[in-house]
Amino acid sequence: MRRMTRGPTEALFDIAAGFAYAQVLSACVRLHLLELLEPGPLATPEIAHSLDIRPDAAGRLLRAAAALGLIDPASGGRYALGTLGAAVLGNPGLAALIDHQTLLYADLADPVKLLRREDPHPKVATFYPYAGNPTPTSLSPTQVAPYSGLMAATNRLVADQVLAAYRVARHAKLLDIGGGEGTFLRTVARRAPRLHLALFELPAVAERARARLAAADLMGRTELFAGDYLHDKLPPDCDLISLLRVVQGLDDTEAMLLLRNIRRAIPPGGTLLLAEPMAGAHGAPRAADAYFGFYLMAMGTGRPRTSEILCEMLLLAGFTKAKPVKTGAPALTGLVVAKG
Repeated sequence: MRRMTRGPTEALFDIAAGFAYAQVLSACVRLHLLELLEPGPLATPEIAHSLDIRPDAAGRLLRAAAALGLIDPASGGRYALGTLGAAVLGNPGLAALIDHQTLLYADLADPVKLLRREDPHPKVATFYPYAGNPTPTSLSPTQVAPYSGLMAATNRLVADQVLAAYRVARHAKLLDIGGGEGTFLRTVARRAPRLHLALFELPAVAERARARLAAADLMGRTELFAGDYLHDKLPPDCDLISLLRVVQGLDDTEAMLLLRNIRRAIPPGGTLLLAEPMAGAHGAPRAADAYFGFYLMAMGTGRPRTSEILCEMLLLAGFTKAKPVKTGAPALTGLVVAKG
């Protein structure tokens, strides 16, 4: 019996230790340990001095980070950047997301309290001022700045996956709904230089997008529309519409409002790209239900959905076809393509 339970026991302990693993990763990002090791290996005393922590504490952090593959032991008692650490450095959006997790960790300090909704002000919900807000168009630039900045930093990861899975250059005009500061549009512009671009966002976010798009010299081929995408009329002349990480943050009633609003706007034969982490995705069965499920609960709205559920919702909204499309990183980006 002991032999039979050894494997499950170790797996359960690994789950229980996951919080500590995440905190080690957070410490490496917040202390900029990975950037410190990027030029080459360093010894523990040098690292401790640079990070402004005691040598014994530095030793514990370095051994923990090495155990997780973030850094690697090197000759002479030194440490070098590891494979996973290099991946963090190569994806600034990933580092921003890891740093953001401190809010979720605080909300999950007592998961039962979160499940019972005993905390009236979860930190993740406070971070997203539009969540549950009956008048989101009235938000100020100061109110939208934190979440808008995070979305701008992390949407590049999603954009690359979507564009690798679907060729947008076949279309004439793309409308990105809820596209934040235009990260997806800026990425698309480099891949499809002839594609006309449009963005629909809350007024305060649209102004932030204007500055970003102007800095990228894209305002000459981009239209900006400000409003509430659940209720306001959407531009009717875009044969391609994108929704990146939008529907997961809406409850079912709001999600159907949005999908029906898009269906009214999309021309016959037009295409909708719906991209977000999806429950039950092959290769990422835990991420959506375990991580994003609790994240969205802390946020106070939305839920992870399977691609099958999303396809059913799209057909119910009036789309003629809807099917999932495989991506290279299903833990972060599932993709459903629907036809008007």
